[in-house]
Amino acid sequence: MGAGKTTIGRLLAKQLGLCFVDSDHAIEEKTGVNIPTIFEYEGESGFRQREAQIIDELSQQKNIVLATGGGAVTTPQNCTHLAARGTVIYLTVSVDEQIKRAGKDKNRPLMQSDNPRETLTHMARERGPLYESVADYRFDTDNKTARQVVRHILSAIEAPRENS
Repeated sequence: MGAGKTTIGRLLAKQLGLCFVDSDHAIEEKTGVNIPTIFEYEGESGFRQREAQIIDELSQQKNIVLATGGGAVTTPQNCTHLAARGTVIYLTVSVDEQIKRAGKDKNRPLMQSDNPRETLTHMARERGPLYESVADYRFDTDNKTARQVVRHILSAIEAPRENS
């Protein structure tokens, strides 16, 4: 959350001449309601089921850059689909930077807690190893512009991989 997935994904897609798709936006389009409403009526588990269906569909498409929600890796089938069907880029961000970027955003249900810092720290501990297990590349977005991160990504994915 707040790592820049959507902003960086859009820029990366443009640079690569590909279509950009955000799985959260696809869920909202398909359901006709926003993510907080889904959380309100179906809880996180209902949202995760919808997310898994969308990620399965989208990860089968060719020539797209797909930005998933930050919790997508908590569903094993998402990790399987993403790893098998594309190149996975993990964008990291510190809790301090997450709070600066997303702390007041009402469209982020998991940030609406009494202690957002504690929530984000817990999520990082839980999700970090999952991201690491599925990622082909990892990039830190703290103190970097989206364009800087995109340049780093392009350099990495265009360079021959060692130990391949």
